[in-house]
Amino acid sequence: MQKKDNNYAFIDSQNLYKAIEEQGWSLDYSKFRTYLRDMYGITKAYLFIGYIHTNQRLYITLQQQDYVLVFKPTLVLPSGHVKGNVDAELVLHAMIEYDNYDKAVIVTGDGDFHCLVDYFIQQDKLAKLVIPDQRKFSSLYRKMMPHITFLNNAQQKLGKK
Repeated sequence: MQKKDNNYAFIDSQNLYKAIEEQGWSLDYSKFRTYLRDMYGITKAYLFIGYIHTNQRLYITLQQQDYVLVFKPTLVLPSGHVKGNVDAELVLHAMIEYDNYDKAVIVTGDGDFHCLVDYFIQQDKLAKLVIPDQRKFSSLYRKMMPHITFLNNAQQKLGKK
């Protein structure tokens, strides 16, 4: 009997959402969760997201779709924009959970995670770096192309109808 994969996903929700939105389509998070399970054996998918009290329905829906939400308190800037940078939380959880999964899938194009991705490659702990937009991602990842997949052509499979 073959051992079932026990891989975890660590998702930078803001980077994913914005990159897909800028491509002109909307991600179906339920389909994305199934994709992660089927393609990479993801048993637990952590979604790092800024907390805004008016988004309760969104949070409940994402949890029902089998995401583990990790909230970051947000700040409202003088411009009215909401800021909730999840970088430290993603790295911290990836390391706290390190012994509990076989390999990690990191979902982001943000170069702030380069050191984590590089470390996972060195430790043979990275299943894949999933970058939402191949036209807009950190140049720090260019040397890691064999470990990267892009979502640019996934609208048909992962987009909302």
